[in-house]
Amino acid sequence: MQNNIVLIRGGGDLASGVALRLHRAGIKTLITELDQPLAVRRTVCFSEAVYAGQITIEGVTGRLVQIDQINSSIDGNDIPVLVDPGIAILKDLNFAIRVLIDGRMLKQAPEPLLRPVPLHIGLGPGFHAGENCHAAIETRRSHTLGRVYWNGQTQPDSGQPEGDPRRVLRAPADGTIKNYVDIVTHVKQGELIAEVDYKPITSPLAGVIRGLIHDGLIVSKGMKVGDVDPRNDASVCYLVSDKALAIGGGVLEAILSKPEIREQLWN
Repeated sequence: MQNNIVLIRGGGDLASGVALRLHRAGIKTLITELDQPLAVRRTVCFSEAVYAGQITIEGVTGRLVQIDQINSSIDGNDIPVLVDPGIAILKDLNFAIRVLIDGRMLKQAPEPLLRPVPLHIGLGPGFHAGENCHAAIETRRSHTLGRVYWNGQTQPDSGQPEGDPRRVLRAPADGTIKNYVDIVTHVKQGELIAEVDYKPITSPLAGVIRGLIHDGLIVSKGMKVGDVDPRNDASVCYLVSDKALAIGGGVLEAILSKPEIREQLWN
């Protein structure tokens, strides 16, 4: 039996920042994902292991596993990534899930868990501490970013991207995306980046492709599929964001503030 695991639901960029912080603090961490993850900042998302088999982010490796490989992956100091969108693992008595962190960023109230966990932490809009989770973490950039709420909820979804809205690339139609460039590519304003069923996605400004959804996925009109960084610094494509690390710090605070939880995680 693998004892005292923290399960993170979702392996996108914010959830991956949380996973990185917890792993570096010596906490056994498991990520569950979809069979076709939709992350945009794939170079810093442990969800990319679903496609590539493994990914190393800032020196920490996430590895795609079957359920019988979780123990060996954790013992090997990796972060196991399991395709389990319905988190059926919660019902497996071979695993003691002490903390569940919902990092899917659905921005709506989550469905009820299959069974209760000692500490349920939700990231961002949709989570209401004391109602559908034990603690909610603020994910919106402001003076409250990364703060832990044990009562009440985080700021609502603004519906707008942070920073220059032009940097966000969105699908022009429903269909299958075909990419013509990769993450880290330097692009000019107007350069073709991708197509969705022959409808082009061009760069709205000059910069570096900081994020781009996986080639060949089915997308819906208006869905975020990419991110152009006008700073044009390719090194940022391989760094977890300050925002993700701040949220990870909030999660760590929530865990450490519960003596009955923290004693289990390091024993």
